Amino acid sequence: MSTAPSAVERNGINPVPDTERRGRPRELFAIWFSWNVSILGIGYGIYVFGLGLSVWQAILAGTLGYVGSALLVGVLSVGGPRTGLPTLTQTRFAFGLQGNKFPAVFAYITSVGWNIIIIAVAWTTGAALLGRLWPNAFVAEGGGVSSGAVVIWFVVVLAVTLLVAMIGHQLIVKVESWIAWLTAVMTVVFIVLIVPHIRWEAVGSVPDGSWVRFLGGVILAMTMVGLGFLTYGGDFARYLPRAVPARGVITWTTAGIALPVTALLVLGVLLAAGNSDLGTAAASDPIGALTALLPLWFLIPFSIVVVISLVAAAITSVYSSGLALLALGMPLSRIGTTALNTIVISAGAFYLLFVSDSFLATFQAFLALVSVLTGAMGSIQLVDFVRQRWLDWDVTMALPSSAGGRDVRWTAIVSLGLAAFVGLGTVTSADPNIATVVGFLLGSEAEKGVVGQANLGVVLAMLVAAAVYACLTFVFEVDNKTVTDD
Repeated sequence: MSTAPSAVERNGINPVPDTERRGRPRELFAIWFSWNVSILGIGYGIYVFGLGLSVWQAILAGTLGYVGSALLVGVLSVGGPRTGLPTLTQTRFAFGLQGNKFPAVFAYITSVGWNIIIIAVAWTTGAALLGRLWPNAFVAEGGGVSSGAVVIWFVVVLAVTLLVAMIGHQLIVKVESWIAWLTAVMTVVFIVLIVPHIRWEAVGSVPDGSWVRFLGGVILAMTMVGLGFLTYGGDFARYLPRAVPARGVITWTTAGIALPVTALLVLGVLLAAGNSDLGTAAASDPIGALTALLPLWFLIPFSIVVVISLVAAAITSVYSSGLALLALGMPLSRIGTTALNTIVISAGAFYLLFVSDSFLATFQAFLALVSVLTGAMGSIQLVDFVRQRWLDWDVTMALPSSAGGRDVRWTAIVSLGLAAFVGLGTVTSADPNIATVVGFLLGSEAEKGVVGQANLGVVLAMLVAAAVYACLTFVFEVDNKTVTDD
C-alpha cells in the first residue's frame, strides 16, 4: 500500500516491493528535466564553443555528446523497475557484494562532486542577488559579495536540499515536477530577453576548428551531462511497476536529460560566438556572467528561480549519494547517510569558492577525472545486463554468497582497474593539483595531440572496460558463475 507523498521514505537499498510500485515512465521526464533546465546549460554551451569550434561544430558536438550519454543513462535506468534496486546496489550483480564497494566509492565521489559544484553556484547566485539589492549590507570593501551573504544562502540552500532529500522519493517526484514547470517558464522568458544580445553578424564569421577539437567537444559534452548520471538512473525508476516497457523508461529519461541542455547549448554558443568577453567571464562565474545581461526587474525573480533549479538538482544528487553510502555498507539509515553528506559537501564547496583559482579549470578537471571511472563502471554494467536478463533479473545476485549471491566477481574488478589505468593515464587537466595524478601514460607530444587535447581517455576507458569484461565473461567464461549454477 503506497504512502502519502509527504511520508518519509522507508526503503533504502532493498528491492522496492511490488505493492509499493506506482507511476508511469513519463514521470521520469520531470525529474531529469528539472535537474538539467538550469542556466548552467548556457554556460556548458559557452565552454564547448570555447574549445575553438565554429558555431555549427559546437552545436553538433554538444548535441551528439548530450544525446549519446543521456541514452546510456536511459538504458541503465531500465534495471530500476526490473529489480526495484538503486543502480549502485544493482551493480553488485556484476561486481559482487564486497567488490561493489570499489565502484560505489567512485560513484559517491562523483555525486558529492556534482553537489559541491551545484550548491556552490547556488550560494554565489543568491549572495550576488543580495549584493545587488542591498550593496551597503552585503558588498565587501573589495567589491565582491560579503561573507554574510554567502552564509545566509549556505544555510537556506543546504536546509531545503537536505530536508527534501531526507523525506525521500515521493516528495522528490512532486517537488521536481513543480520545479520543472517553473524553471521552464522562466527560462523561456530569459531566452526572449537574452536573444537581442546575440551579435548575429559575428556568428557566421567564426572559423571551423579541427576534428580533434570537435571530438573534444563531444567528449566534454558527455562528461558535463550524461556520464555523471550513469550511477543515478535506477534510483528514480525503481518505483515504477516491474513490467513497465523499457522503451518508455529509456525515452523519457533520455529526453528529460538531453532536451533542456541541448536547447540551452544553442543559446550559449550563439552568445559566445559574438562576445568573446562573455566566455572569459563565464569561466570564473558562469551565473554572474549571464545574469549581468538581464534588466533588474527580471533579475530578481530569475535569480531566485536559478537557485531553485540548482536546489532541484542538488536534491536528487544528495538523495543518490546517500544511497551510494548505503551500498558501501555504511551502518546508518538512508536519512543518516543523507545528513552525513552535509559535512563533505560544505568542505568541497569551500574549496571551490575560496581556494580554486578557476571555476572552469576545476570543473573540467573534475568532470574528466570522475567520468573515466563512472563511464567505465557504466560500460561494465551495460554489458552485464545481458547476463542479468538471462537470470531474469534475480535480486539474489545482490546478496552475500551465503544467501545465493557473490562476494566478489574478479572479471568486473579487473576490467574496471584496467580501464581506470588507461583512462586516467590518457586524460589531461588544466587544474595544477589534479594534473599531477593524470596523463601519466602520455608523453609531451601525445599530451598535445589528439588523445590529450580531446581527453579521449574518457572514451578509451569505457571501451576497455566493456571489451575486457565481455571477453572474460562471455568468451572465456572466467568467473562466470551465476545464481542458476548453484
